[in-house]
Amino acid sequence: MAQQNLDALDRNILRMISDDARIPFLEVARACNVSGAAIHQRIQKLTAAGVIKGSQFLIDPEKIGYETCAYIGLYLKDPESFDKVVEALKLIPEVVECHYTTGGYDLFIKLYARNNHDLLTIIHDKLQPLGLARSETIVAFNAVISRQLPVIDE
Repeated sequence: MAQQNLDALDRNILRMISDDARIPFLEVARACNVSGAAIHQRIQKLTAAGVIKGSQFLIDPEKIGYETCAYIGLYLKDPESFDKVVEALKLIPEVVECHYTTGGYDLFIKLYARNNHDLLTIIHDKLQPLGLARSETIVAFNAVISRQLPVIDE
């Protein structure tokens, strides 16, 4: 998708809602010195253009029992099976991200497991049957930076 041309109002709106997705539109309107209807229309326009991809509540995986975060590089036996493997990965709830990448990996995924034993089970029972030649796992101890990209003025 092509880069969207954002004006100053769009950038101000994006800054405010990325800091707090639950901020009332009326509060955004007051801060931007426009009407609430104008903010609502702009947010609809930004959503339709794909700039805003929705809003969500973020759940801390550790608080619901997922103590292990891992990044896994996947090497496929048959690289032509990308689409089939991606569809199968979508059915594994512990997999939260999947990327096509450059370099040695065919796919790079992020997943959460309850503990290291559970991670081993996921790799052995859920990932290996997808047709992997091999995988490389990196366990993350702690995310020291986790943020949205800033909205900058051009």
